[in-house]
Amino acid sequence: MLKTFCVTVFMLLSSYCYSQYIVSGVVRDARSRPLPGASVSISDLKQQSVTDQFGQFKFERVPSGNQTLVITFIGFRKKEETIVVSKNTEVQLALEEAPVISEAVVVSATRATDKTPATHTTIEKQDIQQQNFGQDLPFLLNWTPSIVTTSDAGAGVGYTGIRIRGSDQTRINVTINGIPYNDAESLGSFWVNISDIASSSQSIQIQRGVGTSTNGAGAFGATLNLQTNTRNDHAYADFVNAFGSFNTRRHTFNFGSGLLNDHWSFEGRLSKIASDGFIDRAFSDLSSYYFSGGYQTEKTLVKAVMFGGKERTYQAWYGVPESRLNNDNEAMLITAMNEGWNDIQTENLLQSNSRTFNPYQYKNQVDNYQQDNYQLHFSHQFTEAFTWNTSLHYTPGKGYYEEYRYDDKIESYGLNNIIIDDDGSTTDNDTIKTMDMIRRRWLNNDFYGFTYSLNYDKNIWNIVLGGGWNRYDGDHYGELLWAEYAQFPHEYRYYFNNGDKRDFNSYLKTNIQLSNKVNAFIDLQYRRVTYKAKGIENEQEPVDVDADFNFFNPKAGITVTISDHQQLYGFFGMSNREPVRNDFVDFPGNNPKPEKLQNLEVGYRRTGKNYGLNLNYYLMNYKDQLVLTGQLNDVGANIRTNAGESYRMGVEVESALRLTNQLQWNFNFTLSRNKIQSYTEVIEDYGNNFDEYNLIRNTYKSTDISFSPAIIAGSQLKYLPFRGAEIALLSKYVGKQYLDNTQNENRAIDAYFINDIRLSYSWKPSFMKEINFSFLINNVLDNMYESNGYTWGYQAGATTYRENYYYPQAGRNIMGMLTLRF
Repeated sequence: MLKTFCVTVFMLLSSYCYSQYIVSGVVRDARSRPLPGASVSISDLKQQSVTDQFGQFKFERVPSGNQTLVITFIGFRKKEETIVVSKNTEVQLALEEAPVISEAVVVSATRATDKTPATHTTIEKQDIQQQNFGQDLPFLLNWTPSIVTTSDAGAGVGYTGIRIRGSDQTRINVTINGIPYNDAESLGSFWVNISDIASSSQSIQIQRGVGTSTNGAGAFGATLNLQTNTRNDHAYADFVNAFGSFNTRRHTFNFGSGLLNDHWSFEGRLSKIASDGFIDRAFSDLSSYYFSGGYQTEKTLVKAVMFGGKERTYQAWYGVPESRLNNDNEAMLITAMNEGWNDIQTENLLQSNSRTFNPYQYKNQVDNYQQDNYQLHFSHQFTEAFTWNTSLHYTPGKGYYEEYRYDDKIESYGLNNIIIDDDGSTTDNDTIKTMDMIRRRWLNNDFYGFTYSLNYDKNIWNIVLGGGWNRYDGDHYGELLWAEYAQFPHEYRYYFNNGDKRDFNSYLKTNIQLSNKVNAFIDLQYRRVTYKAKGIENEQEPVDVDADFNFFNPKAGITVTISDHQQLYGFFGMSNREPVRNDFVDFPGNNPKPEKLQNLEVGYRRTGKNYGLNLNYYLMNYKDQLVLTGQLNDVGANIRTNAGESYRMGVEVESALRLTNQLQWNFNFTLSRNKIQSYTEVIEDYGNNFDEYNLIRNTYKSTDISFSPAIIAGSQLKYLPFRGAEIALLSKYVGKQYLDNTQNENRAIDAYFINDIRLSYSWKPSFMKEINFSFLINNVLDNMYESNGYTWGYQAGATTYRENYYYPQAGRNIMGMLTLRF
């Protein structure tokens, strides 16, 4: 009896196992182009998949019989298709564009499509989530073409930077849902203020070069267009917890209501990220949030979005002296002398760890800032051809950084020198001109405005009339909290100035389908910028800026469709961009010129069943480009100067290969030449006894532009050993970079090659949607390298003093992450 029972159970189990099959397929649009990021599910099973970059999906252990596949994708009609499963089955699915309005219209006016002859890369939500262990957004984009990232604290949490094609983040136009995010005065993007925004991102598009017209600052290296979460029709909740080296931890709670009453949906996120940092005391304490609520009908969309955060980070802005990295005691003493450091600071320099040295010792040497972003989007489809979008936005921000200052000049704070005697009486002979102080430098600003676009899409025409108006109103001021000797009023304000910037732009973009294979693109933009700043700056220097700029930025191109899977494109565009606040303030009395750029892009795109290839040649000709001198100002920002004529020229290759069903390789590389035709270096000469002051000018011909490596390469090799598991080797190579524009080998960042390993396993039990375990080993070969730096120097008679500073990045370090999805 027992034997019969066992045989029966075995046969039933065998029958069950052998009646399960693999269902795979490809999701495409009406023109047979793959749709990455589409959601595919089997209605009767708790199985869901997202198509990869080839539009492919796969289900394992699917029972035999009739099964219904449900496919959804933003901007397309929902599709349900019933298939008969009696063996391993492969299906081809085509989606039709939806005539109903979708949330894609919010960013459609500023994004490139397959018909746009602009060089671009789009990263979908699935890929963003895979790499999101809590590091800032630039580090999640590190594997895309022509990108170099850096972290002040050395571990990717806190203040981070990104360069694209050698252009720093003040030249990268950033929009979030079409709203400008760049700081209006510095034009930089501070991701630390909205930490973990990646968790609320649906997709990110990077347009390299001047790109298409967008809102906000002109793009001189790239455009980064971020779209926050779109509507999810099903309720969900995600809990993410990550822990790793340097006491780094991330805690994120995501939730969504799903579609309520066929019209309403709500989403939210709360995040907490903290890290001690790789550099000494370079901790980060970051809190952030995201909330959205939307109402949608067939023709109308109204969506309110609010996100923001508060950051408290210990300053690591000034890097590590080269003398400290080399453990050169004699050179370190010269560094201390040049910096004017006292005995305590000098001793710290001599005793500290060589790679993690931080000159700051004061416990409250922190940056403390809060920023909130409010957006209201309205879209309405009047007819199938006409769609109107408008958005209102408001961003208040307020914060300070506090610092301990050794032996500062009293007069620099608008105070009189102190005259004292040992017995308390005053004499002309006992004058104190310097003392230790603690100060806070504040920024209190408001940024608000609106954007709009009118889209016409019918027959051979796709036309967008768009633009926006924005105003920035920012107060800069300093407060003295404590001084060694001086008496001063409570919360004594020693400087104050206000910046007022207004930016209007309007553009007209047209795609014309000249034939079945040829599409022409024309993009015309007018932009007007006014900037006024008045008051007193930190060093008691007067600030008086009244600048007015009018820019015309035309662009045009053509796309030739050779076949459904091949395209050629050519693009030429012009862009103009205003100087930033520091260009005026760092050189009082100077009149920095606006920059001009002419950009040529020629490319080839090809997709196949198991591969994708993008080839691109670019030429970016600059006039009056504001290039980095290699020096920093007193808040750690780069000092720049107009450089006459310069150019960037290169070739970019981006490819994805499915080598087998289990092995996929994505790689990219950039080869470039970045030159300034003529550059003049200015050095201060203080004479043999520091008794005179002169300026020495050295001119260099055809030198490399600073921070512009000739080679950048990235690779992602992914192996899927079994269902739900992935092993990925992530590699990055960055060539030599020069710290200034003299191409001096003694002022350079060495080339570096780093490798990360990412392990993940996804389990989909019956009682919840997913449990995901992820593990990231950064810099697995433990390479010691620096990713950023600066240089400064002066001359004393016949002797030249030069100091390089670098930003060391962490050696081998790990992160583990657990994600629970309901």
